[in-house]
Amino acid sequence: MIRGARGQAEESNRALWDEMARVHIGAHKEVELLRRGEEILDPVELREIGDVRGKTMLHLQCHIGTDSLAWAGRGAVVTGVDFSGQAIACAEGLRDELGLDTRFLESNVYALRAVLDEEFDIVYTSRGILCWLRDLEEWARIVAHFLKPGGVFYLLDFH
Repeated sequence: MIRGARGQAEESNRALWDEMARVHIGAHKEVELLRRGEEILDPVELREIGDVRGKTMLHLQCHIGTDSLAWAGRGAVVTGVDFSGQAIACAEGLRDELGLDTRFLESNVYALRAVLDEEFDIVYTSRGILCWLRDLEEWARIVAHFLKPGGVFYLLDFH
């Protein structure tokens, strides 16, 4: 019963985020700033992460991909992941519009090991993600799984 209820809750949540992606692609100021070539990343994360040119980055829970694309614009080789197919479609459309080489994958973060077999210099996530996680310990194991030895896990969260 718990498994079924969890599955229903996750499916309802995904449907919500599919709808939110359509709203956010048209309403988030970051989208227009990216289109104008302006900075959208927080000065704190820019300072703390530093130069990303040529580094591989896995962006967990990337939503419509604005941060993924901003890091790609700074030279990172970015893979963005989100469980919302509509969010990934929005991210891919924005990527194509901006001409930035960024890969986007549709996957629940808890199932990511089944679809991605790589390690990254940086595993990154930001802005409003922790409150959506059902199993923080498993999520941490997933982060560790994808991080290269000596790599950096970076989390900036507020919501």
